[in-house]
Amino acid sequence: MNRVSWKTSFAAVTVTLLTASLLFFSSNGLNAARVGMDMWWKTVFPSLLPFFILTELLLGLGVVAFFGSLTEKVMRVLFRLPGPAGVAWILSLASGFPTGAKLAARLRADNTITQIEAERLLAFAHSSNPLFILGAIASGFLQDPDTGFLLAAAHYMAAFFVGITMRFYGGQTPVSPSVSTGAIESFFLARKEDGRAFGTLIADAVISSVQTLMLVGGFIVFFSVMTELLKINGIFSAVSFLFLKAGVDISMTAPLITGLIELTAGAKQASSMNGDSADILLIISFMLAFSGFSVHAQVASIISETDIRYGPFFFARILHSIYAVIITFLLIKKPTATVVSVSAIPPEKGMMMTVLCLAITSILLTFQYKNSRHKRN
Repeated sequence: MNRVSWKTSFAAVTVTLLTASLLFFSSNGLNAARVGMDMWWKTVFPSLLPFFILTELLLGLGVVAFFGSLTEKVMRVLFRLPGPAGVAWILSLASGFPTGAKLAARLRADNTITQIEAERLLAFAHSSNPLFILGAIASGFLQDPDTGFLLAAAHYMAAFFVGITMRFYGGQTPVSPSVSTGAIESFFLARKEDGRAFGTLIADAVISSVQTLMLVGGFIVFFSVMTELLKINGIFSAVSFLFLKAGVDISMTAPLITGLIELTAGAKQASSMNGDSADILLIISFMLAFSGFSVHAQVASIISETDIRYGPFFFARILHSIYAVIITFLLIKKPTATVVSVSAIPPEKGMMMTVLCLAITSILLTFQYKNSRHKRN
């Protein structure tokens, strides 16, 4: 039996068993799906959609090319990447995952960066939304806003060190040359190459962003259900036993396993632990850096239409986790006082924003369909 058929057979058996489990425990699966849907509907969709639309507009209008030219030298020296990758990195810091994957795939599809450069960029342009760290985790789960800045500092510093480390990935391949020497020239050239009218650009940006977030929502719901099925069928207990043999405290095993699968559920479970606060912060920092296989699946699906490989991304997440835990440990040993005021999108308002955006997208899709049909006739 060759390697490909073995992998296919294993996947088929696993999916069959999970489907059978879902049939036997349909009520548990339904409740888990509701939790995942609630998370996407009220929080993920309204918090990420504006960033996704704006990044599409920035790319289409040539703004990324403009700022890419300005950040050219810094990105080349630090990360061995061309200037546009710097804008992708900054936007990924602001909006969280999977924005980095979306932008890396877009830059690669436009041949702005090479395959190695796209993998290098994706390795460190993958970080959590600051609103999620400061609001949901620190103020919401931990009920301690000060810890949010500690976790955020460790998370983003670790991502930076991943970028520094991954600059050596791919050997001494030359960095992609700049299309233009000046920022203004780059801006006009990128806008000319795109060529879409502003109205069309906005419609395409909204439609593309909503489609991506639909994909993200599907993965969140799917992995929420899978996590519940794994708990019911004793898989969690078996893995917890292995963790215990490895010396991991029994109180940490369940949140850690959950976080490896789905970040938000794992972070929420870890925050309710009765253990030492330092241990809780270390576990959450590890989860944030690894980001969970639910997010991994989102990234893999986004880059699947390009030649960007998943392997370097997975290695970078392990590296990110190690760096984040070390930095968190050092920051805990030497704490700094902070005065913060953190706000988050209330779930009710988030749901209203989601409904509004979906309605606008439906209208845009209708107009786009009518226009395309008119042109065909």
